[in-house]
Amino acid sequence: MQRHFFENNGLKLSYLDSESKAPVLIALHSHWMEASTFIPLANALRSKWRVVALDQRGHGYSDHPKTYTRDDYLGDVEALLNHLNLDQPVVLLGNSLGGVNAYQFAARHPERIRALIIEDIGVEIAVDVTFSLAWKGIFKSRDELSQHVGPRFLGTLQDSFRETEQGWRLAFNPEELVVSNQLLQGDHWKDWLASPCPALLIRGAESRLTTDEHMKQMAVRRPNTHLKTLEGGHVCHLDNPNEFNEVVKAFLNDLSLVLS
Repeated sequence: MQRHFFENNGLKLSYLDSESKAPVLIALHSHWMEASTFIPLANALRSKWRVVALDQRGHGYSDHPKTYTRDDYLGDVEALLNHLNLDQPVVLLGNSLGGVNAYQFAARHPERIRALIIEDIGVEIAVDVTFSLAWKGIFKSRDELSQHVGPRFLGTLQDSFRETEQGWRLAFNPEELVVSNQLLQGDHWKDWLASPCPALLIRGAESRLTTDEHMKQMAVRRPNTHLKTLEGGHVCHLDNPNEFNEVVKAFLNDLSLVLS
């Protein structure tokens, strides 16, 4: 995947692009992560899909903004689609933060979305991430930063480690993303039910952020929506990449058959 940049309201945003003439899948990561987390998925889909993964504001190699409102995030997705100058609707895939951004964007711009793939996030969100404030600052070594992050999140956050002249830090600012997370909270049923496109819900069986009952209700209440539960936690595409990639490929193959 090749790295590119574009601007939205003075903010420089980064994305990775597998660069082909195939139909487009836009991938949106969770809080704390970045576009590179979807490179294995892009490799798995390479023969049939062009994957474009965005470093969302304040993450990866994108600029750190002053605000992280819902409209800010959705405006960045719209600006990316405008920048790519696509003539066909896209599939929008999102994990956690990216999942909410995906279904909220589809609610506002249904004509631009071919299908949704939502990875382990619900529509009634109340999550406290203030524990991540312990990760802020610059650390003397990678090991010291790893110890502050802790084993539970180390595998998820390693792509966001950065070495500087002063020491090791994270690509994101934990204080900013605590604010971003606070603005993500709430009841989003209206947005979830607003778009008509096909949707795939993927839940990690060991996830601490979603429940089987809630995700089943999301699938039941929204037409043309299918739920798959995989072994793994909140970030299924890292915990169980082979099965995740196969489930996504099967959904996309069925989608292509229906629309062909």
